Amino acid sequence: MGIEPIFDPKVWARVPPHFWSLAFFGFGCIVGSFLNVCIYRMPLGLSVVSPPSHCPHCQYSIPWFLNLPLVTWLSLRGKCKNCAAPISPRYFLVELLTGVAFLGCWLAFGGSSVWLALVYSLFLAGLIAATFIDFEHFIIPDEITIGGVVVGFILSLALPALHGETTVAGSLMKSLLGIGVGFGLVYAILRLGKLMFGREKIELPPDTTIVFSESAVHLPDRDIPYEDIFYRASDAIQMQVRRVELVDRSYRDVTVRLALLAKRLEIGDDQFDPEQCRHMEVVASELVLPREAMGFGDVKFMAAIGAFLGWPATIFSLMVSSVIGSVVGITLIVLGKREWSSRLPYGPYIAAAAVGWIFAGQRVLDWIFGGPAGPL
Repeated sequence: MGIEPIFDPKVWARVPPHFWSLAFFGFGCIVGSFLNVCIYRMPLGLSVVSPPSHCPHCQYSIPWFLNLPLVTWLSLRGKCKNCAAPISPRYFLVELLTGVAFLGCWLAFGGSSVWLALVYSLFLAGLIAATFIDFEHFIIPDEITIGGVVVGFILSLALPALHGETTVAGSLMKSLLGIGVGFGLVYAILRLGKLMFGREKIELPPDTTIVFSESAVHLPDRDIPYEDIFYRASDAIQMQVRRVELVDRSYRDVTVRLALLAKRLEIGDDQFDPEQCRHMEVVASELVLPREAMGFGDVKFMAAIGAFLGWPATIFSLMVSSVIGSVVGITLIVLGKREWSSRLPYGPYIAAAAVGWIFAGQRVLDWIFGGPAGPL
């Protein structure tokens, strides 16, 4: 029996539908277990396949019978079997959320196309990983964004129904348009935001140590990749510092200005090439950054969404994510948590809006325009 007969809806229909609902949920939980590995290791630059799963506290290698999605966390009450160190509830949440996402894709699309349900499940898995990484590290790894663009384009070639098309050419065209509109539209907003909002002053506790590595600014509560700061040669980080520590020298009570794209680092009256200063630590109480409406990772993230869902989804996701962000921001202000709103990444709002498009986007457009919105 070949692959096509196996995935023929008539074949799947012979099995009780709730069996496949359970199968998709279980498979989603297994994928969620792998996503937990990605969420932990990707931002650290670690391999997601080696070494095998282990406790980060005692390095205990977890055997397969203690690595069962949902069951293990509940049975061990959120603790390591070997050292009893707490295991974050995030592990259970990601597994459960991924299982529910896969189940939702099966219920919504499995009756018409098993392949479509599987592809949407894969896409939602990427959104879940990106959301949790962005919440914790304020970045979305290129493996998810650029990798999503490539995978979305390839799947558009293999499954034209992903874009509501019957021909490969039509599907590829919509995927390319989605990539272009997603990247171009959000990048334009990013640049406009830079022109309008200028700079952002970050207040820090007295005598805070700030580390400048080869790729990012490391604050006590978050890391800010350089790609989210520097876009023009005129972009610069500025601060008045109590102490500066380089590999071979130190300074006290000086002004520091870093313009990475202009290859200029000014410390007091001295000037350096930043590429020659791979590591710098400063002690300061504030720093001034070029301020962005969103990060460059969000630009690539939207391009990946466009590759999978087409250009209308990128516009929908951009509009709905701004509404979600506004609601969250206003709610936090009302609750007296204004400072939280500035610390929340934008990627999760985009992901939530993309989920909305998959399950209800066309119906929303029909409702807005008072009837069928026509082919997109």
